[in-house]
Order: sequence, then C-alpha cells, then structure tokens
Amino acid sequence: MRSRYVTCLGRELHLTEWGDPAAPTVIAWHGLARSGRDFDDFARALSPRWHVVCPDTLGRGLSQWAVDPAKEYCLAFYVEQAEALLDLLGLAKVHWVGTSMGGAIGTLGAATRLRGRIKRLVLNDNGPELAAPALARIQAYAGQPPSFTTVSELEAYFRLIYASFGALSDAQWLHLTETSLRRLPDGRVTPHYDPALVQQFAHHPDDYGLWAAWDQLDLPVLCLRGEASTLLTAETAQAMRERGPRAAVALIPGCGHAPALNTPEQISLIERFLQVDRTP
Repeated sequence: MRSRYVTCLGRELHLTEWGDPAAPTVIAWHGLARSGRDFDDFARALSPRWHVVCPDTLGRGLSQWAVDPAKEYCLAFYVEQAEALLDLLGLAKVHWVGTSMGGAIGTLGAATRLRGRIKRLVLNDNGPELAAPALARIQAYAGQPPSFTTVSELEAYFRLIYASFGALSDAQWLHLTETSLRRLPDGRVTPHYDPALVQQFAHHPDDYGLWAAWDQLDLPVLCLRGEASTLLTAETAQAMRERGPRAAVALIPGCGHAPALNTPEQISLIERFLQVDRTP
C-alpha cells in the first residue's frame, strides 16, 4: 500500500494505491461517512493483478474538509474531483467499484464527466433510487457523530452501527476502528469525518435520485445487494435489471447495507466481472 496526497479543484485529497500502476486500474470509492481504507482487504487481494486506487472523499479520512460545505458536499462536486483525480493520475480508462455513495458518484460520473472513461461499474448496495427511511437513519447518525473516552468504546459503537456490513473478524473490526477515528481537542475519539457532510441532504435533496443518469448509461454494471438491505430495495434492484444498462444483480447473503467486500466470495465475484475487460 502507498499513501498519497494530491490536490483536486483546490482541495487536498488523500488516497491509497495498491499494485502496479501499469496494470489496469480499479477505482474503489467508499460510502457516505467512511474512507478509502474500507477497501484494504479488497485492494490487497486485487493488487497482484490490478492497480487499485482508493480515495478518501472530501471531508472524510485524511482528505481536507470542505471550505464551502453547502456547495462542495454533493455528488456533482465529488464527480468533478474524481475527474480531476483521474486526469492527475493519467488514467484514461478505469473500472469503478463504489460502495453506497461511492456507487452514486460512479453512476453520475459514468453518465456525465466520466462518460467513456469508466469501462465497468460495480455498485455495492447502491442504485438510482434509495429508500427514504434508511437514508434518514444514515443522515441522523452521520450528522451527530458521538465521541468516546477510549478507542475500545468507539469500536463497540462501530460494531453496533455497522453490524449490517456482514461478518468481520475481531482483527477487522479493530482495523476499521483504527482507520476511522480522530481525536478531538479534549482527547476523546470520534469518527474520522466532517459532520457537515450531511448538509448534502439539505442543500441537494435530490442528489440520490439518479434514474435520469441511470437511463443514460451504456456500460456493463454489476450491482451487489445485501440480502437484508433496507437502503436498496428488491423492487429497485429489479428495476435496475430492466432499464438503462440492465444491470446484473447479485444477492449477498449475511449482509445488509453494505457488504464489506472482505470475503473471498465477494472479492472473486467482483473480479470475475471486471476480468472480462482487463485491457489498460
């Protein structure tokens, strides 16, 4: 793993890179209140054969926080930054694996600024329509992140709110916690993101309504749906099969929102889909 900092649209973004940069590239983009380190297991598994780039979205992980949250925390700005990132890295064509919000960025990008540059799109428990009650729950906890005296207490919190990620070992829960925290001035620990990121829902309330973008897609799409997901409904997944790019949909057992992409079965499912078109 290589850690890098780059400037895109005047904002510093952090990313991790895995594998040979000369190999075909997979962009792995994380969910709303997470970071690129969520893909460590996935990227490590792919790195002997692929170049994997895992950015921290603006306001998450080690990336800079937004200067103007109302304007910058939205899918359109994230897509602009993704385009700038690909240009900076010299990546003409990529595959895209996006968890939750990362999938929405990939969908909008593939329909607009990154049209023709994303060769294959994998959506991890994401679609062009998301269930409003589940979105509201995510917004509620993301907008008011708690703080704790100890890292162990924060880990217990993560185990609770992210139980739907599926089966994680004790070592994986600890890794998730250690790569997802920051210390506050009083020494307490809290999740590693800007709480203002939820301004997206107030200032861009229709951001995740992406059927218009979906219907413009002309690339192969694989959607992974957690079998217990309350965010991506079975009805929406079925509609994704029937319109636009007519996605292939795979049900992932033992998970809700969203599969952690940390098991050999989940990883091999994605790699088989990407392997069909492996040219750089």
